[in-house]
Amino acid sequence: LFKQLLGSGEQVNSSTIVGLIPVFHPFGYLSLTDCIHGFCVKSGILSQPSVSTALTTVYSRLNEIKSARLLFDESFEKTPASWNAMISGYTQNGLTEAAISLFQEMQRSEVIPNPVTVTSILSACAQLGALSLGKWVHSLVKSKNFESNIYVSTALIDMYAKCGGISEARELFDLMVGKNVVTWNAMISGYGLHGQGQDALKLFSEMSHSGATPNGVTFLSVLYACSHAGLVEEGEKIFQSMIHDYHYKPLPEHYACMVDILGRAGQLEKALKFIKEMPVEPGAAEWGALLGACVIHKDKKIARVASEKLFDLDPESVGYYVLLSNLYSVQRNYRLAASVRQNVKKRKLAKTPGCTLIEIGETPHVFTSGDQSHPQASAIYAMLEKLIRKMKEAGFQTEIDTALHDVEEEEKELMINVHSEKLAIAFGLIATDPGTEIRIFKNLRVCVDCHTATKFISKITERVIVVRDANRFHHFKDGLCSCGDYW
Repeated sequence: LFKQLLGSGEQVNSSTIVGLIPVFHPFGYLSLTDCIHGFCVKSGILSQPSVSTALTTVYSRLNEIKSARLLFDESFEKTPASWNAMISGYTQNGLTEAAISLFQEMQRSEVIPNPVTVTSILSACAQLGALSLGKWVHSLVKSKNFESNIYVSTALIDMYAKCGGISEARELFDLMVGKNVVTWNAMISGYGLHGQGQDALKLFSEMSHSGATPNGVTFLSVLYACSHAGLVEEGEKIFQSMIHDYHYKPLPEHYACMVDILGRAGQLEKALKFIKEMPVEPGAAEWGALLGACVIHKDKKIARVASEKLFDLDPESVGYYVLLSNLYSVQRNYRLAASVRQNVKKRKLAKTPGCTLIEIGETPHVFTSGDQSHPQASAIYAMLEKLIRKMKEAGFQTEIDTALHDVEEEEKELMINVHSEKLAIAFGLIATDPGTEIRIFKNLRVCVDCHTATKFISKITERVIVVRDANRFHHFKDGLCSCGDYW
């Protein structure tokens, strides 16, 4: 139709082009987007804000972030919509720090943020665990009277839940008059993240009675909550109800969550049977959940079955090799652990480096394992030595089984003692007043040794320590963790 329009000699305007750009269904249309972009440059329409914004949105959704940012930077007129498109693009692609940086630039440019801006930036805060900025955005929401906007309120609930403030999230949830399915999902998912499975189930029941129809995300959130609270029977009931009462066809992630529920509870044979009896071909998600459970429960036999499937299905994913290597190391089968690691080197696969973030005031500090780059590094290491001495006096023993096998025991202990979460906690103890709660955010699953160490530190220092890892929240107090050592 567009070609006919060009052939007729009619004038093409910005509305025509925006209608042509595949904003809502961009996937698979990168070359088409490039062609439209080229046409806009030749015809001089690219200077129209609506056109450049639509193209920025499509490039962002196609993960062509450099192209999106170039368009944004070259825009003659930056409207609130163009700022929103770029901030949202960064957030959706996990580039949270870039999203926050651009939002701050937007503030300096005196462009007034609207509910769309706020929703995107709250999502970035949630991903990064940037609670102080999230609270600042909340105050902005109040000053602009955006609280009645359902998307903004839902984003606030999600932000507080993912930044450790589950009670603040619930307060906001209870104050909301109108709730959509995403609002319910945000709160249920928040309870799952904090290991509060019974609260998640109770809220799911309230949702069902409220008339709101659960969707795939709802069921996934409830199953996840059951998994992290050891609620096997309840999880099985929800799964069956999803299929038979709500007639929802499970996706791979629902099956994987069911495997996780059974596996975490130690029912590995049942989890394997569940996978084999699935009505669809099991994929990497289901076998990956089973392998993770095998590592927790040190089951080498089923781990071998799961890993063989995974190496066929997803040979480029380094995480499965790491899990299997850790299992062999725990069992002190260092020869097999070495062969797995050698395979990783041969395939040139790279493990995601672990890092931990802690906010002091409004300043984020990021630590990596053995990090010496912090300005207060000497004080941090002195604090860590002091803590380790007191912990050992209290009965703490370093968990060195999963450390690299080709070094001496003493060296393994030194390596584990400088994990990024321990450094972040030590810095938190130096940089905050006695009695202040410490919150840290780890990009990977917290290791067994750091989990045990944090329990000891919480008791020794009489501090509440909140840790968000890749899976969930851990609230440490008086030597105990809210997960009950079930994670």
